[in-house]
Amino acid sequence: MSKRIFTKEEIDELLKNENVSKCSERSITYRKDFKIRSLKEYNDEGLTSNEIFKKAGLDSRLIGKKSPQDCMRRWLKTDKEKGLKALGTERRGGNRRKKREKPKDKTDKDKIKRLELEIEYLKAENHFLAELRAKRK
Repeated sequence: MSKRIFTKEEIDELLKNENVSKCSERSITYRKDFKIRSLKEYNDEGLTSNEIFKKAGLDSRLIGKKSPQDCMRRWLKTDKEKGLKALGTERRGGNRRKKREKPKDKTDKDKIKRLELEIEYLKAENHFLAELRAKRK
């Protein structure tokens, strides 16, 4: 994440640009059509990322000198791995790791069996930890 923090005035200026969909103190979200158009200009027309962003009215002094290259690298990678459609979905934030789902018991017998196994596991774990503490002394 960038160490750059945008002021209220800078955020307002960025939001006036038609290629920016959202902007916060720490991040800029670009419109999907801008991302796709940028990739096309980069791949087909041979423009540099800085030229593309300058042409779009995005000042590198405001967004950061490396921001155009970083964005282009990220968008190229997304396009290569997941296709152009994936450029429209926001991937920032949220937990990317899948949370382990809790088991769903179909009957009371299943629940009792699962809980008995859990108790057995916890008893074994406590026994193991007690042995470790005893060895330390």
